[in-house]
Amino acid sequence: MKKIIPAYLRVMVLFFIIFGAIEYFVDSGDRAAFIKYPIVNIVLVVVLVLLIAIEMIVSAADRIVYQILPEEEKAKIDAEDQAELKESLWFKNLMNKLTRTVPIENEAELLLNHDYDGIKELDNNLPPWWVYSFYACIVFAAIYLVRFEILGADNQEMELKKELAQAKIEVAEYMKNAPDLMDEKTVTQLTDPADLAIGKTTFETNCAACHKADGGGQIGPNLTDDHWILGGGVKNIFHTITNGGRDGKGMIAWKGTLKPKEIQKVASYILSLRGSNPKDAKEAEGDLWAEEAAAPTVK
Repeated sequence: MKKIIPAYLRVMVLFFIIFGAIEYFVDSGDRAAFIKYPIVNIVLVVVLVLLIAIEMIVSAADRIVYQILPEEEKAKIDAEDQAELKESLWFKNLMNKLTRTVPIENEAELLLNHDYDGIKELDNNLPPWWVYSFYACIVFAAIYLVRFEILGADNQEMELKKELAQAKIEVAEYMKNAPDLMDEKTVTQLTDPADLAIGKTTFETNCAACHKADGGGQIGPNLTDDHWILGGGVKNIFHTITNGGRDGKGMIAWKGTLKPKEIQKVASYILSLRGSNPKDAKEAEGDLWAEEAAAPTVK
């Protein structure tokens, strides 16, 4: 017996519906469920085999039923199978339920006493699909009115504002726990001896050639006084180390060589050298620097 949707297409549609449902309901994080959980692949294979088996059983049952039918019934089924879609009995019944159109031969019963230059008006009822859609719109409007205007649920603009606010909180929290994303706006001065010790080691390895191991300055400026060419404070020092000094005569940019967390420790160590007065220190260069407000510290 003729089927509107081929068996292979039904199997594919049902399989992908089940596949989508598994992906939706199985919590697999940022990876597909069938990749993260190999057992899902086994389930999908079993589902596919079952769908194919069901189609084969239904097809076999249809053939058996067809064989035991009387010849008159077989002839009707054959005629229905050979008929075009619009001529099929089920299609006609469906369209009649959706539209409730009156056959052309009975249109005289619907004629109104209106005649406009030979154009006559029929008193057709609204099609059920349109009426039911209109009722559905009324129900939706009532629910919408109660939910958003009476109960005060968040509209799209409010939802967007809340999501943006939450996103800012999450980004800020992520930045706190992701030191490699630190920049001069978020860097803070470290005071923990262990962090300063690491900063000292990095400084002596990479910076001592120009600033001396004690920070007194050689090719580069003295880092122990209160004068700074490009600004003092942890944020300015972090920026200078990251992006380099003055064009053509300043130090190189250490971005890409040192990680932000390492630069933070070096900058904090440099600040700890203030007032140490090393021997043979270089003359002060730049402008006198004073913090406008106390910098926050972390341990």
